Amino acid sequence: MLAPVKILAIANQKGGVGKTATAAALGDLLAQHGRRVLLLDLDPQSSLTQGLGIAARGASLAEVIGGAKRGPLTLQKIIQPVNDRLDIAPADIALAGCELGMIERLGRENIVKGLLRDLQGYDVVIIDCPPALGLLTVNGLIAAHGVIVPTLPAAADLRGVALFMDTLNQLRNDGLNPLLELIGVLFVQYDPRLNAHMLASDELKAAGWPVIGMIPRSVKVQESSAALQPVTRYDPTSKPAQAYIDLERKITSWLKRK
Repeated sequence: MLAPVKILAIANQKGGVGKTATAAALGDLLAQHGRRVLLLDLDPQSSLTQGLGIAARGASLAEVIGGAKRGPLTLQKIIQPVNDRLDIAPADIALAGCELGMIERLGRENIVKGLLRDLQGYDVVIIDCPPALGLLTVNGLIAAHGVIVPTLPAAADLRGVALFMDTLNQLRNDGLNPLLELIGVLFVQYDPRLNAHMLASDELKAAGWPVIGMIPRSVKVQESSAALQPVTRYDPTSKPAQAYIDLERKITSWLKRK
């Protein structure tokens, strides 16, 4: 009997907090260590798709999800290889129109969950959610077994995290995904020399939210994006790559749990 696919969402209602870089780095590292990984780009901005040098070629998740009714293609038809053991279901701007049309559909919160229910050939699916609390993000969270919440270590960003946690609790309490696990909050662009960043870490811990990692501030992340590579492949010895390697070890432990 095949082991069930584990689904991990990378989500935050705010943009520019490292969701896409985290999805790409984790996908790359898990694939390097022998797992078959599918990246699911749910963001109409298609940053993950473009950031890995992939063109949707006229077929993206928009043609699978559809709008008021299901799209004409299956998920398997649009999946493209990134490298050995790592694939992507690409996005494009048409997903924005899909989200508007989905409002009219029965079971609209469970569309992505339905697409992934019978998925075979993968050990892990990593969902890069849009920077908003719209229907696409809700779909990603309902489909997921666990979620990582990347954030900048700043007071305004932590207020956004608090609102996001309210959404997670609502999804659980309403029975939409009662078993959704908060794997942890991930600080990005972290600088331990800055007192504000250290205070942000203390504030999260005081709130009872686990901090799963801290990705240090570095130009290597921006350079890797320009090179259309995850930072873990662009410069594996860089400090951000090493921090993502530590995060991947924690995610590997999570994947081994039943």
